[in-house]
Amino acid sequence: MKLGIIGLPNVGKSTLFNALTKAGAEAANYPFCTIDPNVGVVPVPDERLTELSRLYRPAKTTPAVIEFVDIAGLVRGASKGEGLGNKFLANIREVDAVVHVVRCFEDENVIHVDGTVDPARDIETVNLELILSDLEILERRIDKTRKAAKGDKSLEAEVALLERLKTHLESGLPARTFETDEKEAAVISTVALLSAKPIIYAANMSEKDFTEGAAKNPFYAEVAAVAEKEGAKILPISAKTEEEIASLDEEDQLMFLEELGVEESGLDRLIKASYELLGLISFLTSGKDECRAWTIKKGTRAPQAAGVIHSDFERGFIRAEVVSYKDFLASGESMVTAREKGLVRSEGKEYVMQDGDIVLFRFNV
Repeated sequence: MKLGIIGLPNVGKSTLFNALTKAGAEAANYPFCTIDPNVGVVPVPDERLTELSRLYRPAKTTPAVIEFVDIAGLVRGASKGEGLGNKFLANIREVDAVVHVVRCFEDENVIHVDGTVDPARDIETVNLELILSDLEILERRIDKTRKAAKGDKSLEAEVALLERLKTHLESGLPARTFETDEKEAAVISTVALLSAKPIIYAANMSEKDFTEGAAKNPFYAEVAAVAEKEGAKILPISAKTEEEIASLDEEDQLMFLEELGVEESGLDRLIKASYELLGLISFLTSGKDECRAWTIKKGTRAPQAAGVIHSDFERGFIRAEVVSYKDFLASGESMVTAREKGLVRSEGKEYVMQDGDIVLFRFNV
């Protein structure tokens, strides 16, 4: 999973990226400090994997990972190449989802490209540039499909669909808010629209506002209103606080979070929100050689999940021996006991994988 961190210059993107990845991306008080995207790979925290690793003491423990990409700040006219517009747009195309950092704090020492803090305006600026870029791509696709429809009348419905989407974009609305059925969504997914990317709005506020509660921050309310209108996710966060947390060792992090009255770090909350946004779950494999977490889409059947490990597993799939993590705990954290209690199930090709399944795939090639 690859998440792109976007937003206007000086809203806290690189600070948040540094905190999330500890990758040390440069964060400075001037526009376009980030030119080429910084990339950091972060392990997905999973207590289930930690516990399995404690029990099996494997040679290797491999968590699922998320790749964060810190993308250059966007300004008005990016769709026409202003600032680092072309680079910005090209980098967004490569990510699965977008974390849009929105400034929700006042600080006279940190300049704002538009002079004032106005989250609704800032979101509109970024969204509009994505929409303008999408319109160019969509118009080319419509022209191409319309020409092809002269010889193939079945394409007329596709032209009509794309024309409706064009009208939607021209009204200033992102593609992700365009209502479609499953068949129409499949057609639109082939156009690679930037404004169709799933999105999380990260409302970046001061530590004081964050600890006192996002509801007291009037800027947060603006972001929440936009997110609700779009059906998007919103995450209150303090990039500076996350940077402080990231600089501490694990024990001190827990103490610091407790002092703040926060149960989870921003990284943990962002990862959970991202999994939910993209409809992802994890299953686990365990043994003396390796304990590992694997990421799949909700609704994935057992053979396709096996294929994530190796194509041979899917090709020669026989069955999956499955125990839920909850049942595994109930059996005294013993696979032998779980089998004795009948908690280990033998599942076939139609089995839909569940989050936290511990699996042994049987196959023959």
